[in-house]
Amino acid sequence: MSTLAVATPASAQALGGVEVRGGIFGHSVDGSDGFHLNRIEDVNFEALFTMPQLDSFIWLGQVRPHVGATVNLNGGESMAYAGLSWTVPLGETFFVEGAFGAAVHNGALHDAVAPARSLGCPVLFHEAVSVGANLTTNASIMVTAEHASHAGLCGDDNRGLTNLGVRLGFKF
Repeated sequence: MSTLAVATPASAQALGGVEVRGGIFGHSVDGSDGFHLNRIEDVNFEALFTMPQLDSFIWLGQVRPHVGATVNLNGGESMAYAGLSWTVPLGETFFVEGAFGAAVHNGALHDAVAPARSLGCPVLFHEAVSVGANLTTNASIMVTAEHASHAGLCGDDNRGLTNLGVRLGFKF
């Protein structure tokens, strides 16, 4: 017999809270020809989960697991990712954040035809950096750069994928 679990306010507090983020990204912005507005073709969604047991280290910032996806709306490479984010407050309003984890993608592994990229491995390292501002206690805005590559572990095809965009975050 299976049981259906329903989230309640008490169970949500046990998880420590969730932050959801969403925004738009410029796709593959690290080309030799620079950044172009016509490359804004990705949407990004991410959820971060607070780990209350790590809150005793809050003076070092906040470490949270995350899951997310960057979806290309123009037939280019998309990816789903998971990892850890480390958010460091800069006073009451601003913050910086770094993230590291792994990603899976739908791009070509080898012999991609431009503008597609040869990514070399089906699983990539995923890194991101954000600079943001808290708009309210529960809402923030941030500029985010994300990169995914295999760091040379899967041969010579390692062009990687770098996206740049803006996101809004909402804490629950």
